[in-house]
Amino acid sequence: MATDWLGSIVSINCGDSLGVYQGRVSAVDQVSQTISLTRPFHNGVKCLVPEVTFRAGDITELKILEIPGPGDNQHFGDLHQTELGPSGVGYQVGINQNGTGKLVKKPVHSSSAPQNIPKRTDMKNQEVTISPQQQQCSKSYVDRHMESLSQSKSFRRRHNSWSSSSRHPNQATPKKSGLKNGQMKNKDDECFGDDIEEIPDTDFDFEGNLALFDKAAVFEEIDTYERRSGTRSRGIPNERPTRYRHDENILESEPIVYRRITVPHNVSKEFCTDSGLVVPSVSYELHKKLLSVAEKHGLTLERRLEMTGVCASQMALTLLGGPNRLNPKNVHQRPTVALLCGPHVKGAQGISCGRHLANHDVQVILFLPNFVKMLESITNELSLFSKTQGQQVSSLKDLPTSPVDLVINCLDCPENAFLRDQPWYKAAVAWANQNRAPVLSIDPPVHEVEQGIDAKWSLALGLPLPLGEHAGRVYLCDIGIPQQVFQEVGINYHSPFGCKFVIPLHSA
Repeated sequence: MATDWLGSIVSINCGDSLGVYQGRVSAVDQVSQTISLTRPFHNGVKCLVPEVTFRAGDITELKILEIPGPGDNQHFGDLHQTELGPSGVGYQVGINQNGTGKLVKKPVHSSSAPQNIPKRTDMKNQEVTISPQQQQCSKSYVDRHMESLSQSKSFRRRHNSWSSSSRHPNQATPKKSGLKNGQMKNKDDECFGDDIEEIPDTDFDFEGNLALFDKAAVFEEIDTYERRSGTRSRGIPNERPTRYRHDENILESEPIVYRRITVPHNVSKEFCTDSGLVVPSVSYELHKKLLSVAEKHGLTLERRLEMTGVCASQMALTLLGGPNRLNPKNVHQRPTVALLCGPHVKGAQGISCGRHLANHDVQVILFLPNFVKMLESITNELSLFSKTQGQQVSSLKDLPTSPVDLVINCLDCPENAFLRDQPWYKAAVAWANQNRAPVLSIDPPVHEVEQGIDAKWSLALGLPLPLGEHAGRVYLCDIGIPQQVFQEVGINYHSPFGCKFVIPLHSA
C-alpha cells in the first residue's frame, strides 16, 4: 500500500513553526512512520537540499496534488505539479495523533508553493492510470466534481486526453474552433511552457555584475572607434570635445576681448566688471571735458541731472531692501533717507535723486544750507522736490537724532573746495558720522586729503575717477553719453553695462 503512493506530488503542512512543504514522494516508511520528499519546496521557495524527511507527529495536514501514472515512474527526478483547474482541487489527508492517516475526499486550495504548468504536448501523449487502491478512494471524488471541473476552460485544455478517455461513449465531443484555439495553444505554450527548474534560486547580484563592467575600458573603446571612423560630433577626431555650461553658446565665436575701453592718458587705476571687462579710470579734467562735449551735442545739464537721479534712486531703492521692504504690507515701515546736498551741481544731482525716492514712497529729509543766490539747476530741482512729500531743512537741528536707513552724501565738489571750511559743512559731516547709518556718495571727487564722510558705496557717472579706499564699493551708472562723444575726446569706448544701467566695479 505504501509503495503505491511513491511518485505522488503532495503538500505537507507542518504548522506555523515549520511551514508548508511540497514535493514528490520518494520513500514511505511504515515502521518509523516517516515520509520523504524529493526536490522539495518550502513555502513556495525551492529548498537547497535534494530530499527532506518528515515524521508523522510533525505533519498537521497532507494534501495529494497529483497521482502518478505508469509513465511517471521513469521521471522520478522531475517535479511536476499539475494545475487542477481554477479552484486548485486535490486530496486532503488528515494525520491523527497515532500517526495514521485518514483520506478526506474534499477539494482543497493550495496557495503556498509554486505550481508549474506542464506543456500540453507532454500531457497529450500521457495516459493517466490509477491503481485499484487509489481508484477506490478517488472514484467517488472524481464523480462528484467532474461536472464542475469540466466547466473550467483551463481544465479542458490541460486534461483533454484524460477527459476523452473517461467520457461516456454516447457523450458528444465538443467541437474546437481550430485556428483560434491553435493560436491560443501556441501562446500559452510560449508563456507557461517553461520548466520550473529553469527559475533561478538566488536573487540577481546587481553589485557583483556592476563591478564586472569596466567603464573606462568601454569609453576608451568608444573613443577609439570614433577616432577611426571620424564620427565625433564636435572638434577634430583626435581631440576631446569641450564641455559647455547651460548658459554658454556651443557655436564657435571670436576670442573674447576684455579690454574694450582705452583712454588717451596713463591710467592710475583700473576696475573690472562682474563679467571681467576692464574699465579704466579717467582724470577729473578728462571727465569734465567729456561732460562738456556731451552737453554741446545735446545732452544738457537737465538731462544729465534726470538720468543721474534715476540711476542713483534705483541703486538706493535696492540698498533699502527692494521689493522686500517696499511693498503694501510694510506701509508702517517706510524707509527714511537723509539727503545732504551742497549749493552746486553735485547737490542738484542729489535733489533729483531725492525727488525720485519720494515718488517711491520713501521718507526723504533733504538738508540744503541757505544761500542768497542759488544755481538755476538747484532752483529748478527744488521746485520739483517741493511738490513731493519730502521734507526740506536748512538747519542740522531739524535732522533726525535717531539712525536713519540711508545717508546720501552730495556735499563735496572739486570746484568749491572752500565749502569744506564752512561751519554747516563740518556740522553735517559730524552728524553723518554720529548717525552711524550707511552712506552712499553720488559722483564723489578725488581728494588729496582724507574725506570727512567715509562712504560704504560710491556711484560714478559714465567713467570712474581713481577713487581711493574711502569711497567704499564703487558702482558705475550709464547717463546716456553716445559712443562718438567718447571718441571725440580720445576715448575708445565700448559699453560695459550690458542689460543694466548700474553695474558694480571691482579693483583690478
